[in-house]
Formats: sequence, C-alpha cells, structure tokens
Amino acid sequence: MNEFKGKKVLVIGGSRGIGAAIVSSFASEGATVQFTYAGSQAAATALATSTGASAVFCDASQRDGLTAVIRDAGQLDILVYNAGLLLSGDPLTLEADDVDRLIDVNVRGAYHASVEAARLMADNGSIIVIGSVNGDRMPMAGLAAYAMSKSAVQGMARGLARDFGPRGITVNVVQPGPTDTDMNPADGPHAAHMHSIMAIPRHGTADDVASLVRYLAGPHARGITGAMHTIDGGFGA
Repeated sequence: MNEFKGKKVLVIGGSRGIGAAIVSSFASEGATVQFTYAGSQAAATALATSTGASAVFCDASQRDGLTAVIRDAGQLDILVYNAGLLLSGDPLTLEADDVDRLIDVNVRGAYHASVEAARLMADNGSIIVIGSVNGDRMPMAGLAAYAMSKSAVQGMARGLARDFGPRGITVNVVQPGPTDTDMNPADGPHAAHMHSIMAIPRHGTADDVASLVRYLAGPHARGITGAMHTIDGGFGA
C-alpha cells in the first residue's frame, strides 16, 4: 500500500520480536527504515537483508551513543523506542547495578531518545514508546522494577505530548500484554498462569503490536497523543 512512502523511521531496538515486526511493517509500507540492535548482529543483518532496512549497533543504556545514533539518522518522521530490559526476582536480592541498567534502558533511554528525535523531527511527526500493560497492572511478584519503569514512561509521554504538541508531534505509548517473543514465548513456563488472567487466553503476536504502532504513526491518528494504548488480550481488564 506504500502508506508511509517517503517517511523516515528509526526503531530503537529493532532486531528481534516486536521490534523486528515493527521494522518489517514500516518497510512493507514504503518507509525508509533504520533500526538499532545491541545483542544479535546476526539477527539484525538477516532482518536488514530481508526488509531493505539498515541496521546500526547501539547500546540504549549509553546516552551519548544513543543520541549520536539519532543525530546521525537526521530528520525523522517517526521514532519508535522499543529497547527494553526485563528483570525479575526478589527486590531484596536483585543486584542494584542490574536494576539501574534496566532504568537506564527502559526510562532514561526512552526519554533521551524521544527528546533528541524531536530536535530534528519534522512537524507532525510521531514518537511511539513500547511500554507494557504492567505499567497499569502487576498481578505477580518479582517485577517491581520492571513495572516501575513502564509506569514511568506513561508520565513521560503525557508530558512530552504537551511539550511537542504545538509542532503537531504526537507522543504515545503502546502497552503489550503477553506477546509471543523470545522474551515471553507462548509455550513458556509462565504461559498458563498468564492466560488464566486474560479475557482472551492466549498470547498476542508481534505483528498485532506492529499494526497498532503503524496506525498510531499514520494519518488517521493525528489527534491521538499523550495516551496509553493497551493491547493485552484483557490481561489488565
């Protein structure tokens, strides 16, 4: 359909799972897409080859490197911040450095990437951060730091929506629930418990999430900003 022909998209954290689906979705609609990777160069290379997108290494916990990648990308129409870490365990025994790295990626990275992109972004652009339904609901133990980080980006998006609104730049958060990826496979050890909480008792797909991201970046969503968009099969209902 080429709905995004001529649009320039940068996906932070795009080599696997939800990020890869977002890259593929925008590329299939005619956009020029660049994405970052941190953990798997092989996966990034394969995705770039199959989609025509370009890949660049970036550790989203490192502010200077992250903002340099965004500046090097030039004027953007759409930024999707998908980089994220999941850390679980007893908060009394988790390593403080691991918690700080989670905050660096999930919160600080999302903020600095959004602000840096807005410096260069064309008017009427879109910033979309991948959050989590756990920003609204945490029905299990061991995920306090993760839930905290996903709640933090909600406040960030509301604030940046006000800041960037005069330029027509929208800022939204997409909040997946259980989604079939390497991080949370549909046949994983916790799947049955998660399904028991859901109104639709099955994992969603990365393509489901990518479709919502693409809608929010498109022409039919120009009046949607500062909002949380949950796609979780009723996990948080």
